[in-house]
Amino acid sequence: MRFWKQLKEDMDVVFEQDPAARTRVEVFLTYSGLHAIWSHRIAHALYRKKFFFIARAISQITRFLTGIEIHPGAQIGSRFFIDHGMGVVIGETCEIGDNVTIFQGVTLGGTGKEKGKRHPTIKDNVLIATGAKVLGSITVGKCAKIGAGSVVLKDVPDCSTVVGIPGRVVVQNGERTVQDFEHHKLPDPVSEVIKEFTEELDQLRKEIKELKGVKPNDNSTI
Repeated sequence: MRFWKQLKEDMDVVFEQDPAARTRVEVFLTYSGLHAIWSHRIAHALYRKKFFFIARAISQITRFLTGIEIHPGAQIGSRFFIDHGMGVVIGETCEIGDNVTIFQGVTLGGTGKEKGKRHPTIKDNVLIATGAKVLGSITVGKCAKIGAGSVVLKDVPDCSTVVGIPGRVVVQNGERTVQDFEHHKLPDPVSEVIKEFTEELDQLRKEIKELKGVKPNDNSTI
């Protein structure tokens, strides 16, 4: 009974999250994200019983068929939804809570060859948008949102929105932490640092000219 209840719950989530879903037959037969989740549940059960090779083989076959790679060691909660899914990668020590939604191209990965817990922990009700990379043993808090293309390397507080490379919090508990944030313009910290450096360099040049007795409007080389 538990198996069929889980099957129905997984399909119900698809209808809640995807307006393109029409019939249960269509969802059952054509949704690769759903197939990847079902396959992972089997692989994870085998992995826990220490049938590592069989579990990994199922994972790789599923990757070939769906384009979604979920390590059999990953722990995934209920009502998990992968939209489209191509290019999704979920690492071995990743922990995912309930009601989590991720889109195509998302990576929940590590940052190197470290041992132990090396992949993210994703709490309940999190949404991770297309192409986002969440890397390392970090925690993404409940109800957080990760913007498309973001690279997240630090813990994310509950009820926050993170965008950019590296990712930074732009909304927390419904309030903007970046006042000039525009959704179609992701923050670029590198560009901001270069801009500050250029302004500081111009100021230093001006001061040097003044010390040498050169007029401020004189553009001659120092």
